[in-house]
Amino acid sequence: MAGKKSPNGPRSDPEGTTEARRAPMREFSRSLPMSLLRAREAVMRQFRPSLRNHGLTEQQWRILRALTAVDTIEVTELARVAFLLGPSLSRILRDLEARDLIERRTAKADLRRGEVSISSKGLKLIEVVAPTSEAIYAEITGRFGARKLAELQDMLGELERSLAEMEVADEADAEADE
Repeated sequence: MAGKKSPNGPRSDPEGTTEARRAPMREFSRSLPMSLLRAREAVMRQFRPSLRNHGLTEQQWRILRALTAVDTIEVTELARVAFLLGPSLSRILRDLEARDLIERRTAKADLRRGEVSISSKGLKLIEVVAPTSEAIYAEITGRFGARKLAELQDMLGELERSLAEMEVADEADAEADE
């Protein structure tokens, strides 16, 4: 039964040698997106319990952290820097505003645009969570090494910058259509 799928494993040919399902590409476990996702998950697994203890999701924390770096930011810019899609950001902002952790207002220059800033209650929450967050960073640094962690962050920044210069196929197609 050449080529037939066995309930116990991969297909086999008449000689009994295993025929793996191979795509003409690198091993799945060695793909850059999967390596980055696994590393992200390993890091976030350290932070999630603390966030949960303070009633925060990863995305909410990301927004609050982004807001600590600015006085005020437009909602579209916040979506970009926090890597969140607009509909998700709208829901999260609504939840954070209901908890009085952020303040929203209409932009004076353009009434169609919204602006967001962290509230005093949001800053107090950051101050409560920060020591645990920094302790987790210290543990990660101790395990991985300060030099290696700094090199990793530098390399990831370099990767991001070099890929930002690459033309993305969908974007190139859209420009060609114009």
